[in-house]
Amino acid sequence: MVMQKKKVFVAMSGGVDSSVAALLLRDEGYDVVGIFMQGWRNPRFECTWKEDRQDAARVAAVLDIPFRVLDFGKEYHEHVVSYLIDEYKNGRTPNPDVMCNKEIKFGLFFKWAMEQGGDYIATGHYIRKRDSESPELFVAHDDSKDQSYFLWTLTPEIIQKSLFPVGDYKKSEIRKIAERAGLPTAGKKDSQGICFVGEGSMVDFLRDHIKTEAGPIKTKDGREIGRHEGIEFFTIGQRHGIGAPGGTMPYYVAEKNARTRTLVVAEGNEDAILYQRELIYKNHNWMIEPVFPFVCEARIRYRAGRARCTVFEDGRVVFEKPQRAVAPGQSIVFYVEERMVGGGIIEV
Repeated sequence: MVMQKKKVFVAMSGGVDSSVAALLLRDEGYDVVGIFMQGWRNPRFECTWKEDRQDAARVAAVLDIPFRVLDFGKEYHEHVVSYLIDEYKNGRTPNPDVMCNKEIKFGLFFKWAMEQGGDYIATGHYIRKRDSESPELFVAHDDSKDQSYFLWTLTPEIIQKSLFPVGDYKKSEIRKIAERAGLPTAGKKDSQGICFVGEGSMVDFLRDHIKTEAGPIKTKDGREIGRHEGIEFFTIGQRHGIGAPGGTMPYYVAEKNARTRTLVVAEGNEDAILYQRELIYKNHNWMIEPVFPFVCEARIRYRAGRARCTVFEDGRVVFEKPQRAVAPGQSIVFYVEERMVGGGIIEV
């Protein structure tokens, strides 16, 4: 009796990582179907979605696997774009990649794939999965490419039905695999920034969607050193583009006060106002049942290192060492050794 192949729908973005994910799964004997997800198209800015869709289709042709396009434009605008705009309006710093994964890739796409009879979905994310009674997620083998930070919202039920084939490889190895297989995306550069923003800046995008109000730029001791066009355009920790004449030390954004429209800046990277030892998080998702308080490591932004901390039941996190540029709206993700155990949204 011939065993039926397990069917997996692979999210193919047109990049090398998802292309190799589809290749690896095909070679492992899965029944692979490539899926390109069309997001919201910004009428004001060009996006590379047409080229990306074409590249994904070309890879599927080389691999000789079925290929489909799903249009999630309306839903993407509702769940990702609107979320981003609302968060910036409220003076926070959102993470659209986290929301895209939650609502689109592991939300709508996952639901659609299961309804189509899929056994799994797969993506090109750099993260490792270990199957057990309750599946576990670990940081990627290539720590410089680890994307666990963007996947803390996944539930055990979704993880059980998800595959991450590239997580055990280094990026250089993925490119070599693509080259050997003759994939047209082998040398394609990694995408940068947010697709729907296009070639413009985030500030350009926000100007079209947010009515801003000017206000003062002040140091922590209350000295006004300039004016800004809108606090929504700034991110905690930002140095360039503040628009205040330089002093003896470079200025960094330290606080945004939406009520008074005040932008508070740190004077130099070592200014104490730029650092804090405690924060509050909300909207948590745990992949284990935590016993509070517990000690672990946490990451407060994608490129930040994992820092040792204690997590309390009331949502407090206390770090052993002060953390630089904690930004409300960003995610905090928790790790025990290399295992991702949960996350939440930074409140303050």
